[in-house]
Amino acid sequence: MNSFGQKLRFSTFGESHGTAIGCLLDGLPAGLQIDETYIQSELDRRKPGKSEFETARKEADRVEILSGVFEGFSTGTPIAMIIYNTNQKSKDYTNIKDVFRPGHADFTYFSKYGLRDYRGGGRSSARETAARVAAGAIAKLMLDKLNISILSGISEVAGIASDTFDYEKAKSSIIYALDASKEQAQKDAILEAKNNHDSVGGVSRVLIKGAPAGLGQPLYYKLDGVLAEAMMGINAVKAVEIGDGVLSSKVLGSQNNDAIRANGFESNHAGGILGGISNGDDIILNVYFKPTPSIFQEQHTITKDNKEVDFALKGRHDPCVAIRGTVVCESMAALVIADMLLLNMGSKMDGLVSYYK
Repeated sequence: MNSFGQKLRFSTFGESHGTAIGCLLDGLPAGLQIDETYIQSELDRRKPGKSEFETARKEADRVEILSGVFEGFSTGTPIAMIIYNTNQKSKDYTNIKDVFRPGHADFTYFSKYGLRDYRGGGRSSARETAARVAAGAIAKLMLDKLNISILSGISEVAGIASDTFDYEKAKSSIIYALDASKEQAQKDAILEAKNNHDSVGGVSRVLIKGAPAGLGQPLYYKLDGVLAEAMMGINAVKAVEIGDGVLSSKVLGSQNNDAIRANGFESNHAGGILGGISNGDDIILNVYFKPTPSIFQEQHTITKDNKEVDFALKGRHDPCVAIRGTVVCESMAALVIADMLLLNMGSKMDGLVSYYK
């Protein structure tokens, strides 16, 4: 599927080396002021080519709004946005026309469709996530009106884990590092892998602040389930934790339960979600990215004809995809929370009565 969400639904289109990528966002209430400068600033955070820690592919990622906005405000009709690709080097991929790259979706796309766009991975490329960031920026504008914020940063690179989580510091870090004391070591690990024609993985930590209690639709559209689906749908993500995640399987119930007092919860092992519904506390996710599969070492693989070959990749690729990926995590989280807010409006009769009377 190329669409996501229920009340606030978005669809994306385009390929890595096609003419353009873009999205259609449907279900946004009318009357939201659309700050195009802010939308562009979000795309600038994700765009490639900003530093030596990212792919050398330089794209302006200039977004153009085609519909759904009039005199600066949403009209309630679908918002269409387009981002033109301007720096493709499709010739870099001619050597893999008939070869499946290890770690990529080449083999599975070909198994499913019987053909594939080999230029940068086509539809399976992370280039598509720019459209998600554009849609997510609009969701963030909506959440801002309700004092809900989405923050993120890189908490781990190549196994070098943060001891502190400073989201303000992450905003000024070229790799969005959450811990200043670990940032240089994380940078060094990325560059060492890059110099060795290799790559490293990383972890994005996402913080959702200000979300009210009651978001989530039991039983089959739970908030944590949908957030996990949103994150797992991002390129290179292999695992998602809510709250303590894996750690919660290793402790006692007496250690894991979040005791409640009149002024709120005493701890937040649950990560702000109980029974698939938000409890009003901070919502915390850890999103795990595998190493970028595009590396420049000779590897074993097969061709479309099942012939064994050795090959070396060409092109321009991120040595650590988690860095730009953390911006995408924020965007997807914003879209999920906005969708859940709209779904929750009809959960109580008094809400319907107060609106229509």
